[in-house]
Amino acid sequence: MSSPQPFKRVNRESTAGLITRQLREAIMFGRLGPGTQLSEATLAAEFGVSRGPLREATQRLVQEGLVRAEPHRGLFVKELDAHEVRDLYAARTAIETAAGRTIIRQRQQRAVLALRSAYEAMQSAAESGALDDLSDADLHFHEVLVSSAGSPRLQRMHQTLMVETRMCLTALQGTYRDPEDQVAEHRRITEAIASGDSDAFAGAIEEHMQEALDRLIPGGRSADAATHG
Repeated sequence: MSSPQPFKRVNRESTAGLITRQLREAIMFGRLGPGTQLSEATLAAEFGVSRGPLREATQRLVQEGLVRAEPHRGLFVKELDAHEVRDLYAARTAIETAAGRTIIRQRQQRAVLALRSAYEAMQSAAESGALDDLSDADLHFHEVLVSSAGSPRLQRMHQTLMVETRMCLTALQGTYRDPEDQVAEHRRITEAIASGDSDAFAGAIEEHMQEALDRLIPGGRSADAATHG
């Protein structure tokens, strides 16, 4: 039996990988808004590449669910409908609840300190009125929460949701009546973990996610109640 051939060394990120990353970030931060058509010719000219690596990059984004391909029409940045937004936040609730319960079970004081530092960064952004910085700090808080659990699988699953989450956070900018409310929600999550109260933590996470859904999908809660009541 012949020995397997060794893999070739990869010294740098491929052109398609670089393009994918830039397009992903443009979608994440709203520079390419939902529903935007992606023109291969225009993008290839902007990146200064042939259509080959560009096509590879856009196909990766299709596989990630960030871009949709419509026959005979082309490629478009995905628009999240109400069902998909609810599904996104349901998945995040499950992952982040599991992460927080793990932190509580392991009594990780280091995680509590990191989370307090994260919401303090949110506090600073809120006080200065820097909504972009506040959104960045909000996202960082949740990344700290999941990474602090020490579970590579939870972290990988969470990372796959973060681009769509960032799209939602961009849409949520300015929808809080008071940015301090946003900070307060994250403080409650942190202090529930600090006190070791799993039930209070789970309730704080669920309330936080539902508050976001109520702003993203106005009337969504009442509509659900009418449907399922």
